[in-house]
Amino acid sequence: MRLRFLGSTSEAGACPSLYETDRGTIVVQGLEVVDREARADLRHVLDGETAVEVPRELLVEIARRVLPDHD
Repeated sequence: MRLRFLGSTSEAGACPSLYETDRGTIVVQGLEVVDREARADLRHVLDGETAVEVPRELLVEIARRVLPDHD
């Protein structure tokens, strides 16, 4: 799998960041959710899966750049 950097809300370009894969999926780089109460709210977490937190603004910004306009 290969990744293409889509963007970040970090001034240094570190996490949180989003990437597009050559498989048509999105990879999220961010801080792992470690709060026990928050993790208890997750559903159906499979072996090898984790949850990361990203700001809403990052998703909105990337969506504006990647998705076609619907005006």
